Amino acid sequence: MILSDDRLRQIAHRFGELEARLASGTLEGDAFVAASRDYAELEPVARVAAEVAAMRGELADIQSMEESDPEMRALAAEEVARLKGELPERERQLAIAMLPRDSADQRPAMLEIRAGTGGDEAALFAADLYRMYEKYAAEQGWRVEMVSANASDVGGFKEVVANVTGTGVFAKLKFESGVHRVQRVPVTESGGRIHTSAATVAVLPEPTEVDVQIEDKDLKIDIYRASGAGGQHVNTTDSAVRITHLPTDIVVTCQDERSQHKNKAKAMQVLRARLYEKMRDEAQGAEAEARKAMVGSGDRSERIRTYNFPQGRVTDHRINLTLHRLPEVLEGTGLGELINALIAEDEAKRLAAMDG
Repeated sequence: MILSDDRLRQIAHRFGELEARLASGTLEGDAFVAASRDYAELEPVARVAAEVAAMRGELADIQSMEESDPEMRALAAEEVARLKGELPERERQLAIAMLPRDSADQRPAMLEIRAGTGGDEAALFAADLYRMYEKYAAEQGWRVEMVSANASDVGGFKEVVANVTGTGVFAKLKFESGVHRVQRVPVTESGGRIHTSAATVAVLPEPTEVDVQIEDKDLKIDIYRASGAGGQHVNTTDSAVRITHLPTDIVVTCQDERSQHKNKAKAMQVLRARLYEKMRDEAQGAEAEARKAMVGSGDRSERIRTYNFPQGRVTDHRINLTLHRLPEVLEGTGLGELINALIAEDEAKRLAAMDG
C-alpha cells in the first residue's frame, strides 16, 4: 500500500491543524481530551509520512539535477541508489503505521491462566507461565497485580487471574491467548519419563465502567467459606464471593482477600473484563473472526505454543518459529522476541489483505 503525494500532504495538513488547535489554549474538557487523543494517534503516522515526503522530494530534486548537469551524474547516481534502497522500507513503515488499530490496544489487560490436562504438573506449569509474564511485564515497565488465585497442593496454580497495567499492554499480550503446552520430566516423576501437560491463557482488555453497564438485577451473588490450598487463613469466615451474571451465565469467584467487600470488588473487575470481551467479539463479528485467523489470537482452545524442556526449545505453532532459548523465554527476556514476531506477522498479513 503506497500512499500518493496528495495523501501525504493531507496527513501533514491534518496534523498541523491538530497541533495548532492544541497550542491555541481554547480547547477545554472533552474537546481537549478528544483532540489530544487524535494527536497522539496521528503523531507516529505524521512523523513517518514527513520522512517519506522528504525522501521523495530529495529523490526528485537529485534526479532532475542529474538530467540537467552531466558532471553531477556519477555523484547523483550514488545518492539516487541510496534513496531508492531506503524509500520502500520507509513506505512500508508508513503503511504499517496507518493500519487500523484495535481500539483496545492501549488498554490494561486481565490475564487469566488455568491449569489444563496434566494434574499437578499442569498447575506447576501455570505458575511458571505466570512468573514468565510477571518478568516480561517488569521489563516493559508494567505493573502486575494478582486479582485471584486458586493454589494447588504442590505449589502451582489451578487458576490465577491478574491485572496488568501500563502502556500498550493489550497490544503486546493479546497474542498470548490460547493453549500453552509443556513437555518435561515432572519433579514428582521418579522414573524420569517426559510428560506433556497444558495450561490455558486468556488475555482480556480491561474495560471502564462506562464500557460495560452491569445491572444489579442481573447478578446472583453467593457468599461462602473459602477453602482449598492457600485459603486456610479465611476459612473461619464467609468471605469468599461467587458472582453469576444471569443473562450470560458467566461465573466469577474470588476468595483471596479476608474481606468479603474486597473479594466482591475483584470479582466484579474480572466479570466486567469478560463481559467486555464478549461484547467486542459480538460487535466485531466477522472482523473478530478475521482477526483471530491472522495469527490465531483469541481462541483459547487452540494450541499456540510448546515449551520443550529436554531440548531447551520453545515453538510458536502459529508462525512456525522455534527458539532454542527456553530459559530466556521463561525469564521474560526471550518472550519479547516471540511477541514481536507475532506482531510483525499480524501486520504483514493485514497489509497483504489491504493490498489484495
